[in-house]
Amino acid sequence: MTILVTGATANIGRKVVDQLLGMGASGIRALTSNPRKAALPDGVEVAKGYLRKVETLPAALEGVDRLYLAPTPDTVVEVLKLARAAGVRHVVALSGEPEGWWGDVTRAVDASGLARTHLWPADFMENSTMWAEQLRRTGAIREPYPDTASAPIAMDDIARVAATALLEDGHAGKAYPLGGPEKLTRAELVRQLGVALGREIPFLTVSPEETVEAMKPTMGEAAAWYVESVLGGFTEDPVLPTGSVEEITGRPGTTFAAWAAAHTADFA
Repeated sequence: MTILVTGATANIGRKVVDQLLGMGASGIRALTSNPRKAALPDGVEVAKGYLRKVETLPAALEGVDRLYLAPTPDTVVEVLKLARAAGVRHVVALSGEPEGWWGDVTRAVDASGLARTHLWPADFMENSTMWAEQLRRTGAIREPYPDTASAPIAMDDIARVAATALLEDGHAGKAYPLGGPEKLTRAELVRQLGVALGREIPFLTVSPEETVEAMKPTMGEAAAWYVESVLGGFTEDPVLPTGSVEEITGRPGTTFAAWAAAHTADFA
């Protein structure tokens, strides 16, 4: 069996490669636009290609049985047509609910005619690293909604679920909402980060406009979208813990406290 991991040098794709190797998989092929800089582990076949340049994909898809699909809404229909023509049998797709931000990807996968497994993650724990710049500069975190809550999930856990779905039967036709193991307010996330860093971090409640300005050095123009659509979305539709990581992989999901303790260098 050959498994193609797309976006193999991106945040989650690379973790999928590592999880597959850790589970003893062979026949792993990793898609990257720059094989020389990819620095992928031994035992992984490197294929040059890019999801947004579909003409680069036929060779990479040759002989592939199962596909981890990173979300690229602008080319997903063409990518899936090529996958089906190449004989791919099962797609594990990182996307989101049909009515959400990545809904175009979900609908295209459903329409592809391929066996598929959807992964619909909550907000990533890694998103908290966007606080690092203002934390270094001011020693505090500025956001508008201290009491809104979500169930953030670690990227490693998403990758572990993806690898499990790629290697095991029984996941085709499933859509897995992936939340972390705890519902945490924004203020509690900051408190737990402070515990990991060994100091108290003030949470300063400010307007959405001030939050955008505080995030711009890190996020640029995307800061306004993040504050309105993501932080604002938590107030209307909070993501709750799902328990799905443990149900699918047999191991509990990572807590934010554990994640923060392992990533203190990202905030130094």
